[in-house]
Amino acid sequence: MSTQTSGTAARPEGRPVLVAVAWPYANGQPHLGHIAGAYLPADIFARYQRMAGNRVLMVSGSDAHGTPITVRADEEGVTPQEIVDRYHPEFLRIWSGLGISFDLFTTTRTKNHEATAQDVFTRLQAAGYIYPKETSQFFDPDAGRFLPDRYVVGTCPHCSYPQARGDQCENCGRTLDPELLIDPRSKVTGAVPETRQTTHFFLRLSGLSDQLLDWLQTRQGWRRHVLNWSVQFVKDGLHDRAITRDLDWGVPLPTDELGPGKRLYVWFEAVIGYLSASKEWAAGTDDPQAWRAWWEDPQASAYYFVGKDNIPFHTVIWPAMLLGYGGLNLPTDVPANQYVTFGGAKASKSAGIGRGVREYLDLLQPDALRFALASVLPEQNDTEISDADIVRRVNDELIANWGNLVNRVLAQINKFFGGELPATGELEGVHAELLASVDAGLVRVAELLGRVELRAALRAAMEISAEVNAYLYREEPWKTVKVDKDAAAHSLAVSVQAISGITTALAPFLPFSSARVAEVLGIDLDVWARQPVPAGRRLEWSGGLFTKLDADALGIEAPAGTEASA
Repeated sequence: MSTQTSGTAARPEGRPVLVAVAWPYANGQPHLGHIAGAYLPADIFARYQRMAGNRVLMVSGSDAHGTPITVRADEEGVTPQEIVDRYHPEFLRIWSGLGISFDLFTTTRTKNHEATAQDVFTRLQAAGYIYPKETSQFFDPDAGRFLPDRYVVGTCPHCSYPQARGDQCENCGRTLDPELLIDPRSKVTGAVPETRQTTHFFLRLSGLSDQLLDWLQTRQGWRRHVLNWSVQFVKDGLHDRAITRDLDWGVPLPTDELGPGKRLYVWFEAVIGYLSASKEWAAGTDDPQAWRAWWEDPQASAYYFVGKDNIPFHTVIWPAMLLGYGGLNLPTDVPANQYVTFGGAKASKSAGIGRGVREYLDLLQPDALRFALASVLPEQNDTEISDADIVRRVNDELIANWGNLVNRVLAQINKFFGGELPATGELEGVHAELLASVDAGLVRVAELLGRVELRAALRAAMEISAEVNAYLYREEPWKTVKVDKDAAAHSLAVSVQAISGITTALAPFLPFSSARVAEVLGIDLDVWARQPVPAGRRLEWSGGLFTKLDADALGIEAPAGTEASA
């Protein structure tokens, strides 16, 4: 199965930072809700950490064993592997097109993942945290088969949502067991399922709850909705959960104690993918044990980027598994996002709400799409977005503020100074104050990015750009050049130095266009600092950074007041 390595390779200096990103089901292309919920935030954070000099390992992969894949395979009359083989390469194309800089994006179908998952099972079993128990499981009498949890739907006993799944309610986020559903029915045939006895392995979550609660109550800087929900979830009482199912698709058990026809259930083995992907990445380097730096070094940090429906698996179940396993680092933070909504409804691949990402990449520059989404990241609350919002944010904010600043300054240097950067001369007064403000802004943006307050960081970066625009309008070099060419040269040169700093601040958000500006200025985006652009440098500039969006091309009405040029 193909993998992807991209982005900046982990460097030998700096603190190890693991950026672990939710594993998407390989049953369809992602929509904007997925990108804004996990993948773009993770990439912004990883890019900043690399620029700050830390050793970043950003990993994820296609969840190949999720029930949605077998559901789709059943619907199409194909094998689950055919579904995975169709959509995994699609993920790789989208990550490349959008600039999501994974160090490794793999799948749960690798032998490495199988071995890692089996090792976790064996260690937990040896420690007494996995045990066999006879239990009842829903059976579809019409299909003649046991039903995985997601093959059972019904009404949620907590919020009365009528389309709750047997593993989790999408509406209220509660984890469920199928027998808790009201009026359950089979997703395969619609039949009312029967309960039949079978034996499964269970994870003894109840035996880990005290350790888990102690750990959760020491967490600092977590988003309030994540920490409060997680603590209450544990306080409500953790119940042991079955970690195997009667399936022929998934990771085989490392023991035949239960007989044939059993597999590790996806909710247990998929989260192990963060560890297995780290090992797979290391195996492709000259040091197969390199993964240990991110998993065993007490100075390392680990950030898990997921949507809010995945909170319990990453703040409760996976940490419990890590505690039971022993010797591996627990999450530093789980900055789970809320939902992105379209017309008031949660973006959903299964429900067909929200366009696929490739449709947008066919119409928009990747940085334009990244900017529009980053400006509305649902960090604390659900966020509404529409095509009209995207057009407005790109045209009236990105282009009108940052794009026009770069274009105006570089175009004037080419027009009035032959493309050669003038010297800044003596830096004092408003000129020195401007660059000091840019430097202070860079510090502020870094603080926000380090706390995973990404929307605020983007606003702070754009505020620096607005300040330089205001400076430029006060200086009016396009007018003063006619009467005082030295003054015009001075203000334009100072503006270029400011643009150098803003380019750094925006690089995690806008990697493609920032690389273009950096090339023109001759600066290095591998460091987090405003780098001086030497006087006399030839600033070759061929035109605008961004293309103004045409609402008609997107098939929507133009938002009111959209006016900007690239």
